[in-house]
Amino acid sequence: MGYKFPPKGGYHGIPPADTTFDLRSKMVKLIEEAGIPVKYHHHEVGAAQVEIEVLHDTLLKSADAVMLMKYLIKNVAHQSHKVATFMPKPLYQEAGSGMHVHQYLSDGNLSLFYDQNGYAGLSKLALNYIGGLLKHGPALLAFTNPSTNSYKRLIPGYEAPVNLFYGAANRTAAVRIPMYDVNRQRARIEFRPPDATCNPYLALSAMLMAGLDGMENEIDPSAEGFGPFEIDISEMPEWERANIKTLPSSLQDALHALKDDHDFLLKGNVFTGDLINAWIEYKMNKEVTPLQTRPHPYEFELYSDI
Repeated sequence: MGYKFPPKGGYHGIPPADTTFDLRSKMVKLIEEAGIPVKYHHHEVGAAQVEIEVLHDTLLKSADAVMLMKYLIKNVAHQSHKVATFMPKPLYQEAGSGMHVHQYLSDGNLSLFYDQNGYAGLSKLALNYIGGLLKHGPALLAFTNPSTNSYKRLIPGYEAPVNLFYGAANRTAAVRIPMYDVNRQRARIEFRPPDATCNPYLALSAMLMAGLDGMENEIDPSAEGFGPFEIDISEMPEWERANIKTLPSSLQDALHALKDDHDFLLKGNVFTGDLINAWIEYKMNKEVTPLQTRPHPYEFELYSDI
C-alpha cells in the first residue's frame, strides 16, 4: 500500500505505483490487433488517469479508430472489474482528460505544413489553417466539446486550454506546435480543446472545415490577435491578458457560438443547416436545460442550512 503517486505526480510514472500498466498493455495489444498502430501508452498526471496515443491516419479512419478503441478499452476494463470512463472531468481537482488532435495536410508523404524558414517550422498554409481553427474556435467547441462536463475540464491550472491562441510547445495554448517532431514528413499542429465525449466524425470534420476556411480566406492568426505566445499567459500583465480571446465557458455558450458562426461548415454540403439546428436543439433540450433545472449536490453544501 506504500506505492502511491502524489497529487499531480503520475505523469509517465511506472509500476508498482502505476497499477494499470498491465491492463493498458492488454488494451494496446487488442487495439494493434484491430489494425490501429499505437505510439505509446503511459500513466498521466491525474489520479487513475492514463493515456494511449495512436499514430496518424486519414480523417475517416481516425474517426473509426476512436470508436473502436473506446469499445475495446471499456470491455477490457470491465473484464478486469474496472471502469474506463472518457468523461473530460470525472474527478474534482484532478487533471481532466482531453483528446488532443494532431493534424496536417499532406501531398504524398510530405507535410504541406512544413517550411524550415517559417515560425516553428510551419508554412504559411499551416498558419492560415491555425487562423481558421482559432477564429471559429468558439463554434467548433459545440462539436469538439459537446458535453456539459467538457467545460469543467477547460479551466485554468490543469494544462487545459482556456484561451484562443497558438504557440510552440505551449501546453496552455489552444493550438500547440509539437516542436519535438518538426520535419518534412510530419510537421503538424495540435488542437488541444477537444475531448472524447465528441462524435469523432462530426468533430474531426468540423476542425478540417475551419482550417480550410482559414486557408481559403488566408486568415493570419497573428493579425487576428491569436499570438503566438511562448509563455504561460497567467504570467502576463492583466491588461495584456485581457486582449486574448477566450474559449466558451459552457456548452450553452458554445452552442450559441455555433448558431452565430456556421457558414464555414456548410461549404461543399459537408454539414447542413438542418443537422446543425438539430444538434443545437438536441443538446439544449436533452443536456443543457435538464442539468440547469436539477439541484446539484454542492448546492446542498452551500445553501441547505441557510
